[in-house]
Amino acid sequence: MRVKAAAKINLALDVTGKLPNGYHTLESVFQTVGLYDEVSVELTKEGISLSCEVPENFAESDEIPCDERNIAYKTAKKFFEENGIDSGCRIHIKKGIPSQAGMGGGSTDAAAVIYCLSKLTGKSFSAPEKIGADVPFFLTGGTAYVEGIGEKITPIADYSGKILVIAKGKEGVSTVEAYDAVDALENPVHPDVQGLVKAISDNSDEVYSCIGNLFEEAIHLDEVADIKAKMAENGALAACMTGSGSAVFGIFDTYEKAADCADKLKACGYFAQTCETVSKAFEIIE
Repeated sequence: MRVKAAAKINLALDVTGKLPNGYHTLESVFQTVGLYDEVSVELTKEGISLSCEVPENFAESDEIPCDERNIAYKTAKKFFEENGIDSGCRIHIKKGIPSQAGMGGGSTDAAAVIYCLSKLTGKSFSAPEKIGADVPFFLTGGTAYVEGIGEKITPIADYSGKILVIAKGKEGVSTVEAYDAVDALENPVHPDVQGLVKAISDNSDEVYSCIGNLFEEAIHLDEVADIKAKMAENGALAACMTGSGSAVFGIFDTYEKAADCADKLKACGYFAQTCETVSKAFEIIE
């Protein structure tokens, strides 16, 4: 079985607190977008094997483990253990989502493995959040208000069909460093996540002024600033970093403007691709 597994962006992302166990609480609007990994899963008699197809420009900046360290491998192992299944599977991942980009590339692969194994075996998986906080969202996708450590997911008004450019440079920052930087902020200006939820529900242009990410205030990456500036120069209605970085999305009102912007970003050496916001996490290929 082969599926296309969607990436996500954070239309807004705020850090609202820190729990005694060290985890941070969030408030965010998640949105699946038409940038995909292809995940193939085939049942075998025993063992789990994993292969990856990684574009050269991805491999240059971020090493993606293609062994038992990969979240897709770990997910298959836990799926079989929970269901007492003695057989194995062969997983192949063709990467289309940049890693360490704040777009959930690993989590969507894990969700795709759960989805495929459920279809192939007729069994379910009880606790996808134990694989990763984002994984439950990727089992459905669409537009959602997210709270807690990412496990509280509430679908909201559909925001699919919006034209985007997704871009990423080679700079990055670890998630731990990103949260440390947020913790060090003295007077943070929090994005208006609730305002964004209302603006999406009202189908209002107020969406663009509510888009924001607290991590941008805490982390200052030259490439992120440059990408955002170039998007604004080329007609973006809004531009923002997603997750804890370092990919940036821009929203455009025409494909022509988006394509022109993507071409200019590519000419500067950035990864850049046009796509749309989408309402589903998966597309079945075969």
